[in-house]
Amino acid sequence: MLVDDNETTSFLNNRLLSRLEVADQVHTFSKAEQAYQQIWGGSKGEVPAEDAPDLVFVDLKMPGMDGFEFLKLYSALPDSVREQTVMAVLTTSMHAADTARVAQ
Repeated sequence: MLVDDNETTSFLNNRLLSRLEVADQVHTFSKAEQAYQQIWGGSKGEVPAEDAPDLVFVDLKMPGMDGFEFLKLYSALPDSVREQTVMAVLTTSMHAADTARVAQ
């Protein structure tokens, strides 16, 4: 899954993941709220294992819910849910503060 508000970046990352055969299919969301609700929006964040994405790339800087908030909500999910998905951060930020914030 790709979560990025930039259409060009999403297109290029989607092509790259497809060419590298990283995933059978890549779902793309331009809004973090939509992605989170689609995957973990249930009442308890419980989703069947087969429905959870194996890998999520999320951009840090987006309007509305940004990548930091997305990661914060994700980290609050039960371990049984989080262990199904690997999270990866996409950003062009060179700020040390952003890197430190993601590490939390």
